[in-house]
Amino acid sequence: MPEKSIPKEAAYQIVHDELLLDGIPRLNLATFVTTWMEPECNKLMAEAINKNYVDMDEYPVTTELQNRCVNIIAKLFNAPSADQTKQAVGVGTVGSSEAIMLAGLAFKKKWQNKRKAQKKPFDKPNIVTGANVQVCWEKFARYFEVELKEVKLREGYYVMDPVKAVEMVDENTICVAAILGSTFNGEFEDVKLLNTLLTQKNKRTGWDTPIHVDAASGGFVAPFLYPELEWDFRLPLVKSINVSGHKYGLVYAGVGWAIWRSKEELPDELIFHINYLGGDEPTFTLNFSKGSSQVIAQYYQFLRMGFEGYKKVMSNCMESARILREGLEKTGRFQIISKEKGVPVVAFAFKGNDRKNLAFGLSKALRNYGWIIPAYTMPANAENVTVLRVVVREDFGRQLVEKLLFHIGIALKEVTDAASGVPMIRLTVEMKADESEMNAGEGTIHIPGASVHWKHDKPETDDTQVPIMDGKTKGVC
Repeated sequence: MPEKSIPKEAAYQIVHDELLLDGIPRLNLATFVTTWMEPECNKLMAEAINKNYVDMDEYPVTTELQNRCVNIIAKLFNAPSADQTKQAVGVGTVGSSEAIMLAGLAFKKKWQNKRKAQKKPFDKPNIVTGANVQVCWEKFARYFEVELKEVKLREGYYVMDPVKAVEMVDENTICVAAILGSTFNGEFEDVKLLNTLLTQKNKRTGWDTPIHVDAASGGFVAPFLYPELEWDFRLPLVKSINVSGHKYGLVYAGVGWAIWRSKEELPDELIFHINYLGGDEPTFTLNFSKGSSQVIAQYYQFLRMGFEGYKKVMSNCMESARILREGLEKTGRFQIISKEKGVPVVAFAFKGNDRKNLAFGLSKALRNYGWIIPAYTMPANAENVTVLRVVVREDFGRQLVEKLLFHIGIALKEVTDAASGVPMIRLTVEMKADESEMNAGEGTIHIPGASVHWKHDKPETDDTQVPIMDGKTKGVC
């Protein structure tokens, strides 16, 4: 910390200038997180920046807006509680990571309570997921002492196999977690098939293993583009769902949502009760103080966009993804890994040999044009596949898609030339006239050595004579 203060203008300029070295958020195609919102919403967020979300007694309207958002999302996910009661069961969170922690804790506590009542051991809970889950699931397992049982992926199949997942379920499984929109390739896992297979196993064994759906990316995509797809509370074993408002919920980073099927799925001992204007306000969070801006922004988007607006945005994103996918295919260099049905993500890999180096090389080369496109290897059993991924967001329109394809074409040539290993040949050329031919106006070029350093231990010498007329060569070497 400096010893003395400086003018506010100077402090601003110092920080502002240093931040210029950051990447440009809208060209950051690695992130699912929203990087653009309307000026009116930005204004609302700025107006609420000094409101602490947890002060429900002081900011009752903000609390009411959060409850409205919970109801809207619960109805979007076909939660029975959204139709039967005034208030659905859910909570706003800092992001899907907190939402997943809360859902996981609810499953663990409910499983433990049941095991205690049955006088059975309750010290070895486990959870079944695919190896493609986001790192927050690993954090939950480690922080809250739950064994993580992962279904391995395989080349060509990059999501959890429901059949293998159900095979891994045992009496200690607190839930099976399915992903609606894998971060690797945007693909939806088959939650309906998982529900069917798990129902059959529960019937055979007498267990009641439930399902949690991690809809961080797909929760605000599927209801608008694939309303017929059954993945949510229409399936009886789906007990809770998380979704990120700061992804395709179209809000800046810092808001997620956890929604439960009913009160029965959320053990009461996990809920804290706050006296709110003479009434009871139940809360279930891991964080305490946090800003209100993102919750307010989420409500603004629901009010502003409506079902129609969200559907248009998601349709536009999918159309931009289609144009990008077709442009990449036209190069003949890439294999598309992502599926057409999923979240607006285009994941692609190089064809042929040396795919890993080319992928990382292309990612690095595109940085020169401002684009941030990640390259990464797939998890175990598919680690020989190296993928590049573009997340298509609302602010990534057709013009930017075309510009990206243009830059990919240039960068492809750069990385291909670099990978081809073209040798750098250095020539030392001495030009002098032959004394015997001095009067004739002719001479000889002597090339004493040409060294190919990357290949040969010793330089090779090639003596070549090229006739010269009037002191100039006849051509260009």
